[in-house]
Amino acid sequence: MTEVGRYGTLLDAIHGVRWPARARVAAGAAGTHSSRQQGLAVEFTAYRPHRQGDDPSHLDWKLLARTDRAYQRISIERSTLLTTLIVDASASMDFPDVGPRKWDRACELTVGLAGVAQSAGDPVGLVVAGAGAGFHPRTRRGVVAHTATVLDLVRPDGVAELAASLRRLPARGRVVVISDFLDGDGDATLAAARDRAAAGVELIAVHMVAVEELQPSGAPFDAVDPERPSERRPLGGSEVVAYQRAFDAWRETVAEQWRALGAAYVEVRTDEPADRAIRRIVRGGG
Repeated sequence: MTEVGRYGTLLDAIHGVRWPARARVAAGAAGTHSSRQQGLAVEFTAYRPHRQGDDPSHLDWKLLARTDRAYQRISIERSTLLTTLIVDASASMDFPDVGPRKWDRACELTVGLAGVAQSAGDPVGLVVAGAGAGFHPRTRRGVVAHTATVLDLVRPDGVAELAASLRRLPARGRVVVISDFLDGDGDATLAAARDRAAAGVELIAVHMVAVEELQPSGAPFDAVDPERPSERRPLGGSEVVAYQRAFDAWRETVAEQWRALGAAYVEVRTDEPADRAIRRIVRGGG
């Protein structure tokens, strides 16, 4: 087995998981996803009467000989789906200080999803937003190990600029954005995602949320923007309750915004096992 370091147990746990496309994909290299093209594929679906101008190679000659009626064999071609994983490496992903960080879970999800896509023969690409790392889509057997190697060399810092990463992608295939969406430029990110969706890209937004963000300590503390450390605000007592309400409302808004684009939206907490989260992601949420 290809060396994948600390991700081996996870990859074993999701072995056999399938990730079907949400819609038929454009015809391309042979793969596992239903294609928009109909033709002489292995998966037979139906007959229809032969019409003038039809390709005679699709004619069922045996049926013609038995019944003296001309029918076309209709089948669904199978194609690959280019899959690009964008993972946010901004400073806010390096939270919390103790326990699984958002970045740790994000890396596990990225490697796991790369493994699921690769097992279906889909080309896999990686963009580490904010770190300037990644690689163009490829189908090599070592793509999962390479994904792990690239991520293990990154330390979250600075700003991710997700919008720029989205704009540089080809207008086809499947794109998964794994982020806490605290990049401070959410409108630009959504605009770029809207452009990709309009071009026919299948979008999946994976929202990383730390348990500590959902359930902050009741004791007073300083809320600090990790990507803008000078922005600091003391919180305590009723302000903590107000923060929780505001954070919950913001999460609902993020979910609504991505779903309005036609994207699948999946929230993943840092205390959720990665294999369970991956199964939810490939199902499109839930």
